[in-house]
Amino acid sequence: MMDAIAQELAHAGEQPSLTPELLELEKSRITSQKVLPPMEFLFSLFNEPCFPRRELVAFTGRAKSGKTFVMSMLMVLCAIAEVLSFRRLAGRQLRLLWYDTEQSDNSTQDILMNRIIPLFHQVAGDDTDFPEDMFDIFNVRNIDRDKRETYLMAAIAHYKPDLVIIDGIRDLVGDINDGTVAQELIEKLMRAAQDNDCCVVCVLHQNKSGESRDPRGWLGTELLNKAFDVFATEKLMPQRIFKLEQLYTRKYDIEQCLYFSVNSEGLPCLVDEPPTPEGLSQQNNNANEERGSLNNDYVIHHLDGSWEVDVPKLFADAFQGYDKLRGAALLHSVMTLGHIVSRKFYYNCLDKAMKQGLMDKSIDSTNHVIYQLKSNPIPKQQEIWQPGDPF
Repeated sequence: MMDAIAQELAHAGEQPSLTPELLELEKSRITSQKVLPPMEFLFSLFNEPCFPRRELVAFTGRAKSGKTFVMSMLMVLCAIAEVLSFRRLAGRQLRLLWYDTEQSDNSTQDILMNRIIPLFHQVAGDDTDFPEDMFDIFNVRNIDRDKRETYLMAAIAHYKPDLVIIDGIRDLVGDINDGTVAQELIEKLMRAAQDNDCCVVCVLHQNKSGESRDPRGWLGTELLNKAFDVFATEKLMPQRIFKLEQLYTRKYDIEQCLYFSVNSEGLPCLVDEPPTPEGLSQQNNNANEERGSLNNDYVIHHLDGSWEVDVPKLFADAFQGYDKLRGAALLHSVMTLGHIVSRKFYYNCLDKAMKQGLMDKSIDSTNHVIYQLKSNPIPKQQEIWQPGDPF
C-alpha cells in the first residue's frame, strides 16, 4: 500500500498519459476481441445480400434511366417478401422514409397510387391491404433548400425508418462541387444511418460527360468513397429496356444485371438481356468459351453442330436424391456438377429449368428461397438442408 501511495505522490502534478482527445479516440479502437453488432442486410438481389443497416447505398444513372422505378421496387419490397429478383431478408415488414426533393407533389402521389400500390397488389393480391402506415412519404421540393437537410435528419430520428430513400441528394446542397459541404453532408448521413440503425439510399445523377458512370460532382465523389454499394441504372434503346447493375461494393459482388421493362399497366416486369448488334459476335465467343468448360455429360449435341445444356438431367442430378434445396445450395451443386464457371450462365440455366416446370420455388419460414424438384427419379433421402444451415 505504501509503495502505491509513494508512486502516486512521485507522479503528482504530471500530465496524464492519455489526453481527453486520446481517451475519446480509444472508444473507436478496433481489436479482434471487440464485440460489434453483426451486419444486417435488408434485401438480396439474385440471392446476394445488399442494402445493409448503418450504411449508405448510392444509386446513379442518367435522367429517365429507371432510377425511380427501382426505388419503387425497393419501397414495395418493404411490404412484401419478393419483387422481381429482389427479396426482403427481414421476416417483418420494414418502415420506409421516402424523401422526394425533385418531383412535384402530384408526381410523387402518382407514383404511390399508380405504381407502388398496384405493384404491391400484383404480388400480394387485391384483397390484401396496403400498409400505408409503414410509409412516411414527404415531398420537399417547395421547402427552402437550407431547411431540407434539417428536416430530413429530424424525420429519420423521429420516424425510425429501416430504409431511407433520398431522391435526390443533390437538392440538399447549394453547390454540388463544394467539397467541404459535400463531406459534411455525407458524414451527417453516415452518422444518421449509424445512430438510427437504418440504410440510407442516396440517388444522384451520373456525370454528364459520359466518360464515367460515377455519380456527379464532388458530392458524387464523396458518396462514392463512403457508400457500401453503388448501383447504376441505364435505359437501353431501341428496346426500351431498363438495366440495373452493381458498379462497386465493399463485400458481396452481384455479377448479374437486372433487366426489366414497363408493361401496359405501367408496372416493371422482368425481361431477358437484349442482344446488341456489336455484341452478337462476342456473345457467340462467350458461348463457345462456356461450352469448352462444361461437363460433357450435360451437353446435348445436335446434327447441325449446335449444342445445348441438358437442363433436366443437370438439375435432377444436382438435387442428388434430395427433395428440396435452398437457393445457394442449388447454385453450388449445379455449378460444381456442370463445371459452370459463370453465374450468369447458371442463372440462364435456372431460368430454363423454371420455365420447363422442373421445380417449384417458395420462401421458407426463415425467408430463404427453396427449390423443390417436381419429378425426381432418384430415391429421396432426408432433406439436405436444415434450419440454421449456412445456406
